[in-house]
Amino acid sequence: MSQLSVFTQSVWRRWMKWVPVRILSVKHRPRISAHLKSLGPQDRYLRFGYPATNEQIENYVNKLNFARDDIYGVFNRRLEIVAMAHLAFSVDPEWATCAEFGVSVDLQMRGKGLGARLFDRALVHARNQGVGLLFIHALSENTAMLKIARKSGAKVVRDGSESDAYLSLPVADMDSQVNEFIEEGMADVDFQIKVRAKQFLQVLRTLQEVRTGVRESRHKSGV
Repeated sequence: MSQLSVFTQSVWRRWMKWVPVRILSVKHRPRISAHLKSLGPQDRYLRFGYPATNEQIENYVNKLNFARDDIYGVFNRRLEIVAMAHLAFSVDPEWATCAEFGVSVDLQMRGKGLGARLFDRALVHARNQGVGLLFIHALSENTAMLKIARKSGAKVVRDGSESDAYLSLPVADMDSQVNEFIEEGMADVDFQIKVRAKQFLQVLRTLQEVRTGVRESRHKSGV
């Protein structure tokens, strides 16, 4: 097998495993709210540190600052958010180069590496924004999140029922900046394809309903 064939197969395997992560904006608030409200009591507890009610989730979503922070989402084919992450930048001048990461994944989408994918995406952006220290605060029982942190090389400090993870980030370089640029472009293309596909399916359903109605009408009229 030629080196070109080996390279092509390697790129293809990476492409097939690639999960598009899109930056969310104000217009996505309803979808963010729907995703978080779909979480069960235990998942809400792990994400927020307390069993958040729908009202508390709504309050959290309404206070999201899209101008300051970055919110990321993974969409399914129905354009529903099945996983999301919040990269919150410090508002304290003394900690200006620090950011905090939080993530949530739908129960049926667990085990697909979406949490780690969102973490990697947020890490690259934080690095490109000059963040030197990425911080994660999680309940000690949130083993999935702490596993992601440890795998990235973060230092995890446990204090009873809560744990803090600290990850020092290297200075941004051309590779990290180009990677993020490509990531954003590919994620936007993927989202637009899903939008077009959903619109096309809706048109097909409408046509099918019309055809069914015509056939039933002809049957009733004996034509």
